[in-house]
Amino acid sequence: MKVKNIAIGCDHAGYPYKDAIVKMLDEKGYTVLDFGTHTPDSVDYPDFAHPTANSVASGEADLGILLCGSGNGVSITANKHQNIRAALCWQKEIAALARLHNDANMISLPVRFISESMALDMVSTFITTEFEGGRHARRVGKMPCM
Repeated sequence: MKVKNIAIGCDHAGYPYKDAIVKMLDEKGYTVLDFGTHTPDSVDYPDFAHPTANSVASGEADLGILLCGSGNGVSITANKHQNIRAALCWQKEIAALARLHNDANMISLPVRFISESMALDMVSTFITTEFEGGRHARRVGKMPCM
């Protein structure tokens, strides 16, 4: 898959890293769809996770990035959407495996537990790693509820 458009959304806890991620993606030539938040004021993470996930689920964005304090809230919210596989990642290797083995289409980052440089490394790894397919495709095919 050739990644071109990337959606991003965060709450107030994730806000401090969002601009650095957007800047990196812009510099690498990606089109970034920024669903906010755009200030450090307290907000409710579902208000930003849902539109970001909708963008990926609809195909408007190829991949998505979510940020909040623990990464859990935005990940749980996004995973309520059909065809979304949001992976909570805290290491570069986890981000790679989320794409390689799980065909994750969104990465969720726990901003209060990782450095900005770690976040940038994980995002870069996530968006450049291809799904391996093979036996993993069979497993990913069994994920949706029938």
